[in-house]
This record gives sequence, structure tokens and C-alpha cells, in this order.
Amino acid sequence: MSISPDQVVSLHYTLRDDAGEVIDRSAEGEPLEYLHGRGQLIPGLERELTGRGAGDRLEVKIAPAEGYGEYDPELVQKVPRRALKGIGDVRVGMRLQAQTPEGPRPVTVTHLAGDLVTLDGNHPLAGKTLHFQVEIAAVRAATSEELAHGHVHGPGGHHH
Repeated sequence: MSISPDQVVSLHYTLRDDAGEVIDRSAEGEPLEYLHGRGQLIPGLERELTGRGAGDRLEVKIAPAEGYGEYDPELVQKVPRRALKGIGDVRVGMRLQAQTPEGPRPVTVTHLAGDLVTLDGNHPLAGKTLHFQVEIAAVRAATSEELAHGHVHGPGGHHH
């Protein structure tokens, strides 16, 4: 069975940056499962997996535009520390939720200088070329319940 929309795909992957450093990988012996064609993976990877089948191995290079987007300097802002009231011990690397006119947005604290805190609303992988090594473990038709809910259910129909 080849990968097409509304199929459940199980895959093992390793994601590296341009320097070859491992950024992310599927858990040992635990493949990532997703519902193909529903935007659950970055667009470039989903496109590369379309038409492939169980047992296929591939190496894919994804440009930022088809990954987590280009880096947008306008998503970086400095705020006074008092704007983060209720958050103790603010430190670089913290992930927070900012309330924006478009709704909540995850931000990362990237710099502290005196009373100013720099918040970056870009995805941590924005602007980066992504290098995936993928092995497709299995492909199956999604159940009607999975299609209705828009995500994969575990063994026995349980949510992951």
C-alpha cells in the first residue's frame, strides 16, 4: 500500500541540521504515527513521503519554506521583565505562551539584559534546512473514527 491522503503512516526518523547535529528523532523502537494529508507533518516531508511504501528508506532535505518557515525578525520583541508577571526565574531558553491579537503564540526567551527580556515567536527550527533520514515502518488505511477525529488512535482505538 502506498502512502496517500487519509492513511496512517508509521515511520522512524532522525532529523539533523546542516552541521549534521541530531535535532530530533523518533523514540527507540517507537515509530511516529500520523494521518497523511492532514498537515500533521511539515509540508516538504509529507510531499516526499507521498507514494512511498512500508520498508522504504529515504533521505530528504527540506528547505525552510517547506519546513518551519523562514525566520521572521518581526516576531522578536523586547519586553520589560514586569510584563512577565507571575513567571518567576525567567531564563534564556524558557518557552512561554504570549497572548497576541491572533491568539496564544509560543515564544522562547532568547536574551536577558537588565530589565529587558527578548522573546522570539519564531519556531525554533524556522530558517533552518532540515535533513531527515526516514524509514517507513507501516502504512494502513485509517479507521472511520480516526478520519472523523483527524488523528491516529492507538491499539484498541485509544487516543495517543
